[in-house]
Amino acid sequence: MLKTIIKKEIQNNIFSFRFLTSFALLLIIVTVTIFILTNDYLKKIDEYSQRQTEIENYMKSYAHFNRIGNILQATQPPIPFYSLVRGLSSDVNIEEFDDDPLPVIFPLIDLVFIVTILMSLVALILSYDSVCGEKEDGTLKLMLSNGFSRSKAILGKISGGVLTLLIPFVFSLVVGLLIIALQPRVAWNGADWGALGLIVAGAVFYFGLFYCLGTFISSRHHSSSSSIMTSLFVWVLLVLIIPNLSPYLASFISPTPSRISIDRQTARLTDTERDDLGRKLMKEKLEELVKKYPVLAENLAEAEIKDRVTRDPAYREAYEARTREVQAAWDEANRIQGEKASAIWREMGRKEAAQTELSSYLSMLSPLSDFTYLATDLSSTGVRNEAHFGRIREMWGRAFGDYQRQKIETLQKQDPAVDWWNTAVDMSDRPRYNYQEEGLGGRVKATLPAFAVLVIFNLILFSAAYFSFIKYDVR
Repeated sequence: MLKTIIKKEIQNNIFSFRFLTSFALLLIIVTVTIFILTNDYLKKIDEYSQRQTEIENYMKSYAHFNRIGNILQATQPPIPFYSLVRGLSSDVNIEEFDDDPLPVIFPLIDLVFIVTILMSLVALILSYDSVCGEKEDGTLKLMLSNGFSRSKAILGKISGGVLTLLIPFVFSLVVGLLIIALQPRVAWNGADWGALGLIVAGAVFYFGLFYCLGTFISSRHHSSSSSIMTSLFVWVLLVLIIPNLSPYLASFISPTPSRISIDRQTARLTDTERDDLGRKLMKEKLEELVKKYPVLAENLAEAEIKDRVTRDPAYREAYEARTREVQAAWDEANRIQGEKASAIWREMGRKEAAQTELSSYLSMLSPLSDFTYLATDLSSTGVRNEAHFGRIREMWGRAFGDYQRQKIETLQKQDPAVDWWNTAVDMSDRPRYNYQEEGLGGRVKATLPAFAVLVIFNLILFSAAYFSFIKYDVR
């Protein structure tokens, strides 16, 4: 009986005009999108290789330690998954255009957009009249009068609907993946294919919950027109409003001071207040030092001081002591004020992290956010990969800093008369930055909360659809 209902639901869907239209639309969009993203990825690969070549050529001719700060930086190479998921790569700095601003003004769509926007709409389009539409046609009453149980009927409707959605999604995705597979320069490994499989599983949970949502709404209405309006309202709320509203709500609940005000506050601490403290400490130290070296109380011109330092060893000793105390005073002032500024920035970072975390939790009330986090983290194109890249970059920065100090010390021992900081140096033996994606296990572990929320959404909406249909008046 259940198989009969599932088969009937699939047949009713696949022979409908809205299914055929959705199938054709998805096939075209997915194929074209993957083709464009694949070519965009190849372009990024070429640009990255060209930049690395130019850097190597620069290092061979102009490798001064004083010049390479803005040249020799850790950069992340394009990730093969960019052929499907753009993630944070779409966040381009508008000041760094080559000559075409359109990719930033009108960013390319990707698999995440197709699933979160198109597939959710297709799911609602197919399910908004799954109950009330059959009531209007009279087929629902006829089906139940022939001995079909309501529990099996609703289970069969939802199962058949989700299986129907799989047909255009999987078919169009397979066609798109053929483009990737036929391009030898897009080198996917086993972890990439494993991540894709998990993304597809997440996509099934995602559009499955929207089919459950459409069925639930349909079982709460007695006309298709009111059902579709309610479905679209809830879709806008879940897909558009909650993800975009969550950062503003988080900033209201957990406010943080503006970075401009923090900049001004720390600038005052490390500038004018530092100077005042430095002069105060210097005055105190010099007052103590004069007791030991009374000659320092004499008010001499700069030329007289130089002359006396040269010919009077006792004065030279006193002047060197004064220089040390003055330096110590300013070092202490820099330390004290620097610690105050660092404490302010640490507190700012803590508040920003708390606000970001709260915003993330609030956004997870939207299934769109859950799938986006899931897909971008699994594909190494999201926020988690940015943090992973930052850790690797920091490790490389420390390694290069150690290399730089050791290199200069070695060169100065060889020739102390040369200013090696501003002299071309052979750095071919420098530590190289080598980006490695995070292992699939760590990515999967990070996406478990998003998977869990999607599963919970499915359970809640399926239960709501089930109990609504059990009590639904089919007359």
